Amino acid sequence: MTDILRSYTDLSSSSPRFQVAAVLQSIINALPLTFDQSTRAALVRLLLRDLRTSSSKSRLFHKDAALALLALKTLGRIPVGSEPLTEASSLRTLMELSSSLYKDDRNASSEALKCIANTLLLYDYARVTFISKEVGGGEFCASLLEKATTSEQLFTLSRIMFLATASPSSLILTLVEDKRHGRTIIDVIPTKIDMVLSSVLANKAFARDAMSELLKFSFNLLLHYPKLYGLASPSSRGQQDFQSSNLDGLLPSLLRVYRSLPRTFPIPLVPPLTHAIHALVTIPITHSLISLWLSTTRNSTSRQLRSSHTPRPRSSSTLDRALNVFTAGRRSLSISSNSPASMVGNSHRDIVVRTMDLLEIVFSFHFPSNSNPDSREIREAFKNVLAGSGMSTDTSLDELVSPLLLLCTRICMMDHTSRKRVREWIIPPSLDRSYPLDERDDFLGRCIRLLGSVYHTRLKASVGEMLYAACDCDPSILSSLVGYGHVAGFLFNKGILSAPPPPSTDPHSSQRVVNPITGTYDTMAQNGMNNSIVEMTEEEKEIEMDKLFVLFDRLDRSGAPPTNQGKAVHSTVKSKRTPK
Repeated sequence: MTDILRSYTDLSSSSPRFQVAAVLQSIINALPLTFDQSTRAALVRLLLRDLRTSSSKSRLFHKDAALALLALKTLGRIPVGSEPLTEASSLRTLMELSSSLYKDDRNASSEALKCIANTLLLYDYARVTFISKEVGGGEFCASLLEKATTSEQLFTLSRIMFLATASPSSLILTLVEDKRHGRTIIDVIPTKIDMVLSSVLANKAFARDAMSELLKFSFNLLLHYPKLYGLASPSSRGQQDFQSSNLDGLLPSLLRVYRSLPRTFPIPLVPPLTHAIHALVTIPITHSLISLWLSTTRNSTSRQLRSSHTPRPRSSSTLDRALNVFTAGRRSLSISSNSPASMVGNSHRDIVVRTMDLLEIVFSFHFPSNSNPDSREIREAFKNVLAGSGMSTDTSLDELVSPLLLLCTRICMMDHTSRKRVREWIIPPSLDRSYPLDERDDFLGRCIRLLGSVYHTRLKASVGEMLYAACDCDPSILSSLVGYGHVAGFLFNKGILSAPPPPSTDPHSSQRVVNPITGTYDTMAQNGMNNSIVEMTEEEKEIEMDKLFVLFDRLDRSGAPPTNQGKAVHSTVKSKRTPK
């Protein structure tokens, strides 16, 4: 709208401040499509120039900066016309404003950073400009991140750092390897995570958002740095997998977040927990880290965080009902006698328990009872819950749950003890196999039904890999425990084209024979037919013999069996029917 542009250009240093505020407020309140491309671009350039030269002799004074930056942020939310914000000079101006206004006007300083964050979100190429030597935005925000003390500051700065590290670049190497004030970014992030975690548990504003952005930033470092390190390190060239201990410092804080975050409604698996899982699955399994992964000791930070947590009041929901079922029927792996429901919201001592608790709750919530995972009702229910959760409507169950299954798979790969615990939790030695496994309403039944899913292809593969890892990556053990018929498709995709031989040691504790195809008790047990014949009376044997005689007589007349064989069988049956 040219009227607003004209009103702004008519302002001068002698204009009353209320008039300046009114014009800026009109920009803020304008509808998104009020300005065309040229008008929006002109306003953006004017605001940037006036903010850069703000003084008592310019159109904008220092005290107008907060409102002017808010107007600039509002204009920058629409890509068409806000391209001037992507220029190096504009990004430098916003950085300088954030730094100069920090002491006198924290709100104005924050608005300048939000303008940068919005620009990097809307324009991919602006991220390259931002981290270039000409601008130096990455190092600038890393220094501010180290000084940040509030969740709102950490949210904005972490969002900027997440966007700035979305693609591999030399900035990531600099952040991880170069020290600022004696610390690298790997030393800074854990302290900020612990700071925000206490705010999350206390339900403070911006805390969950700040935690999500911190974890996403950590994920980028974990994802990109190993390869960049391998390319930059002469000793690592030629290797396909690059590992570096420079990132090890992130693991303890990520585990604290994963163990401590309380459950959420209505969906049990939402950010920032999902981001913690994404970050954890990128950390390699090395001998030096296994002790940290499997540590059952709660450190002092966890105790302090729990003491500051005020439990939320319970509300009736589908998740509560799932938890009730889960608590009643769960085979606990925990050393303590606490139920899973009472453990949720506290720091779990054991990552195996935490992971299996989450899997049980998530599967019970999204695939209730013994429902078909491919049914329309399941998909519609997920869409309805997703709509009220604030998560992206493009999110699928595959995207949401598969990383948790992948984390469980990695836990199984760590050591034999964890693998055995997971296997016996899913398929306990005392499992009742008297009815089909794919009709069970527990975690095992849901996994088996997902193995036959057509709609959830990624989830199907993730479930198969988890079961395979829990069974020592041995197809014979897997087939014997759940039945080859249920895993035939999964094993076929792994290049195993036929039923594997039985394992050298019987994994079943029951003395009853288990059908190798279905995984249930075999109704025709070994020697079962002979035993039934022995238990028959003489009269019953005669009746069965008559039936056989009639059948063979029909075959003999039809000419189906060979002549010699037919006569031999006929004479044998007839001789047995003749009383001695």
